[in-house]
Amino acid sequence: MKTRNLSLLALLLFGASLLFTSCDKDDDNDDTTTPTPTTGNVIVSSNITANTTWTKDKVYELAGRISVVDGVTLTIEAGTVIKGQAGAGSNATALLIARGGKLMAEGTATLPIIFTTVADEITPADVAAGNFGSPNLDPVVNGLWGGLIVLGKAPISVSGDAVEVQIEGIPTSDPNGLYGGTNAADNSGVLKYISIRHGGTDIGSGNEINGLSLGGVGSGTVIENIEVVSNQDDGVEFFGGAVNVSNLLVWNVGDDAIDTDQSWDGTIDNFIVVSPAGHCFELDGPEGTMAAGHTIKNGTVISYDSEFHMTSEDLINVDANSIVDLQNIHFFNPQTDQKVNRITATGVTFTGITINCAAADLGGHVNGTPIPAGITAGGTPQANKAVFTWTWANKANKLSAI
Repeated sequence: MKTRNLSLLALLLFGASLLFTSCDKDDDNDDTTTPTPTTGNVIVSSNITANTTWTKDKVYELAGRISVVDGVTLTIEAGTVIKGQAGAGSNATALLIARGGKLMAEGTATLPIIFTTVADEITPADVAAGNFGSPNLDPVVNGLWGGLIVLGKAPISVSGDAVEVQIEGIPTSDPNGLYGGTNAADNSGVLKYISIRHGGTDIGSGNEINGLSLGGVGSGTVIENIEVVSNQDDGVEFFGGAVNVSNLLVWNVGDDAIDTDQSWDGTIDNFIVVSPAGHCFELDGPEGTMAAGHTIKNGTVISYDSEFHMTSEDLINVDANSIVDLQNIHFFNPQTDQKVNRITATGVTFTGITINCAAADLGGHVNGTPIPAGITAGGTPQANKAVFTWTWANKANKLSAI
């Protein structure tokens, strides 16, 4: 199920933004940032090829796929708002940090950085006033722009054992879309207190952009306090790499909340997942001979949202060859037929996994027997939700039950 409801106002604004779409993706061109005569937003219409700072007193409007190229740093001040114009296919709007480029985006709990659509009326003044939610778009409106993509030089596990491949969602004609390498400690910058919302536009049949895509991102990169709301595809997807993420919240995405591929070798610590339409976790195994595992721990999952009628497909989905350590995760109020799948995968371990159901009903939420000792009925929420007070989800009262 993918929710695509749009208010009339959102549709009008979204359509109007097409009138201003203009993007030059040639890496040889200079950066272009021009104030639009209608909104006062700063239009960013070509790749960032020199060190650049975006400031919180302006709204930056992505006019297409904008890459921060190799050797260049983009700094985004706390409290800055970035909006993607309408666009699909090869013209899908996104901010892409290419291998060797850096994003220094350090928001704060009082001044987060917001990535959203031009249809969203949120302003820097709203953020400064503590109003972090979209004022005119519901948190189920998705697919209005692309997303944030960070690529690095850390190892990946792909078919044929290629060292580098093209990230999904970016046409193969764009060399900035390559990721992968041999440097597990590669540094793509710092991402803190960032909310990404209303994205995931299609670039082709069954090919959408994730809210946050991490391709071959190294452990030298800092990623913490991230919120993804109402992305049409996955919330966060890891494609190999070794980056760690802490304090992650994913709410109302149209596919998987957390998706791991290509032997990502890192840890998610402290997270909340709220009502993704696909899998709460889609944890795939290696595609090549390189076989690394990852850890996901200290989290709470709400797999059903009665307000927006969002129901997750299942609780945990792994492959037979997945390598993942799952620790201290609580599933709150699971619905009928929502299950933990493939409990016999030899590379998957379950420790402290609790499902909020009666002991007699536990078997209905676990696909297979015997049920691992690390999966039990009952339990209490495991995430430290106090660190998520800044999020739109919290301000919308979505965390009050846990």
